[in-house]
Amino acid sequence: MAHPAASVPGSGETLRSAMVLCAQRLSQLGLNRGSTGNIGVRLQNSFLVTPSGIPAEELMPQMMVEVDFSGTVLGTGKPSSEWRFHRDILAARAEIGAVVHTHSRYATSLACMHRDIPAFHYMIAAAGGDSIRCAPYALFGTQELSNLALQALRERKACLLGNHGTIALGTDLKAAFALTLEVESLCQQYWTALQIGEPKILSNQQMLDVMEKFRTYGSGASA
Repeated sequence: MAHPAASVPGSGETLRSAMVLCAQRLSQLGLNRGSTGNIGVRLQNSFLVTPSGIPAEELMPQMMVEVDFSGTVLGTGKPSSEWRFHRDILAARAEIGAVVHTHSRYATSLACMHRDIPAFHYMIAAAGGDSIRCAPYALFGTQELSNLALQALRERKACLLGNHGTIALGTDLKAAFALTLEVESLCQQYWTALQIGEPKILSNQQMLDVMEKFRTYGSGASA
């Protein structure tokens, strides 16, 4: 069942254009390549998702596919093969308005190692907890993958997908995009630290203090 209260502000056309710009920016930054990755954004009683198999530079706003929460396409177009986890995340998380999925270099490298990202840096808290979990591998586009992603995202706003890539969530597309960039930056930092050895991990209390500080600031921005 959808959560209308979390619908993203702005018209459908505005959101479609924003999704195209976001997909193209992710490609320009090297976080996705070709037609990899996808984006989902909540509407009132449905959601928009990027289409299947179309490179970011060829996307146009009218290509964004509207899908209802039963999985039925409203209108025309073929949705991304990953539409299931967009639907399930938006249905399960009332506070979430947008979902961004990437195959970014460093996060995907660590996902191929099935590594959770521990609290090696305080900004791990930007993803909602004291770690960024890695979900077990499942075939892309399947309900099994969606189920595993939901588990990894429990009390979190980002996760890795084993042997696959990343998911980042936000109250809107701007927030989900920003967290996508932060997760890749953290994964690059962690990957780099591992070349020297195992980094020192912050304690549970230290991370609780960080999360409280983020709540106090309200934005969760880096200090």
